Amino acid sequence: MNNKESDKLGFWSIVLLAINAIIGSGIFLTPGSVVQQAGSKALIVYFIAAIFAAVLAISFAAAAKYVTKSGAAYAYSKAAFGDKVGFYMGIVRYFSASVAWGVMAVGVIRSTISIFGGNSESFWAVTIGFIILMAVITIINLFGQKVLKWVMNLATVGKLAALVLIIIAGVVLLITTGASSNLNDVDKIAVNGQKIVPTLTTTGFVMAIVSAFYAFTGFESVASGSEDMKNPEKNLPRAIPLAILVIALVYIGVVAVAMMLNPKALITTKQVVAISAIFQNEILRDIILVGALVSMFGINVASSFNAPRILEAMARENQLSESLTKRTKNNFPIRTFFISVILAVLIPMAFRYNMVNLITLSAMVRFLGFIVVPLAVIQFYRGKSKEEVLPANKNIWTDIVIPVLSVAIVVFLLVEYNWKAQFGIMNAQGQFVGLNWYAIAMMIFGFVILPAVMAWISRRERKNN
Repeated sequence: MNNKESDKLGFWSIVLLAINAIIGSGIFLTPGSVVQQAGSKALIVYFIAAIFAAVLAISFAAAAKYVTKSGAAYAYSKAAFGDKVGFYMGIVRYFSASVAWGVMAVGVIRSTISIFGGNSESFWAVTIGFIILMAVITIINLFGQKVLKWVMNLATVGKLAALVLIIIAGVVLLITTGASSNLNDVDKIAVNGQKIVPTLTTTGFVMAIVSAFYAFTGFESVASGSEDMKNPEKNLPRAIPLAILVIALVYIGVVAVAMMLNPKALITTKQVVAISAIFQNEILRDIILVGALVSMFGINVASSFNAPRILEAMARENQLSESLTKRTKNNFPIRTFFISVILAVLIPMAFRYNMVNLITLSAMVRFLGFIVVPLAVIQFYRGKSKEEVLPANKNIWTDIVIPVLSVAIVVFLLVEYNWKAQFGIMNAQGQFVGLNWYAIAMMIFGFVILPAVMAWISRRERKNN
């Protein structure tokens, strides 16, 4: 794409783009889970998650200065390690995007059902809502990118307004009512005589970080448009961490207000948008719910734009059928879109819309990319890539030190991760009582079956041609 320099995104535009890409459903859906896991240490957990996200984001930004093709992690891994690794990463990245879309779809559907007083735990109510949501998103996409941009701008306003309102309203209530809780009191909250927040262990702390980390994901897609940015090799490594810092301050402000105002409501509520439960005022609660709804709907539309284009990028590299590049008159990738819709619906259904499992799976599937992309950057720096890359300015800090630190962080999280909780069924006392076949089946499907099937289809397509 040959854009005029004046049309390209400058530093502050990249910062705003990153903020829009990262703030989605995470901060509205996960604070209760994070506080329940980490108790009074929840603010520290969000701070550490922000640092981890910033370190990983710099690695993605560094990769973007060497490779400007669409596809992000797919394009980087293919350029660094060749067709086979690239193909696998592309399919897994696509699976990750579909899981993320499914998570955000469940969030927006359950929030809508809650606002209208329905049962957001009903499997069939959520399923019907899913079908309606996907129909609406399909119509929006069919209208083309002008309507998409309008929806995205509306979502940005909605999400920021809701989060700022939570902080302002919370601070006003704290000042006027004096209803402030000591942060350490969160660890003592009990229901029916039983403490809710467990004694914090290293594994528990890591699981809380993974839950909080979900609220910062999205940064990995920002660098994929580097060809439309001014001096991406300089601006991206500065803009993305700055965006994450701004978001971290907002998140920590929101969670701090919630923990001081009404921590018990935050961690015991059955509402999907847990953060709204801290307020008694129903009008205020509904405004936050609507803001969260607008935000999550906008991110759903963004996912419907991004996920299909990963498959399309692979097709353009001749790794998948050329038929997947087919677009409508309005420049809509219709075939990859409907494949993405099917995955985004089936994955949450397989988990029976269990948000804890879905959110953790969404974060976990991304971790493979969080290892491969930093290793790709090191390859680019060493001049050992499988494909020719751009002659970018090399920097030992962003191209070696930060990628090595990124891999170390991800390995640490994986080693300390509570695999039993994710792939097992635990009773009320936290004891392992059986395997979670839903979670196991989805991981096997995403990491083994889907790549194998797509590779078989790709080979067959090439033979027929």
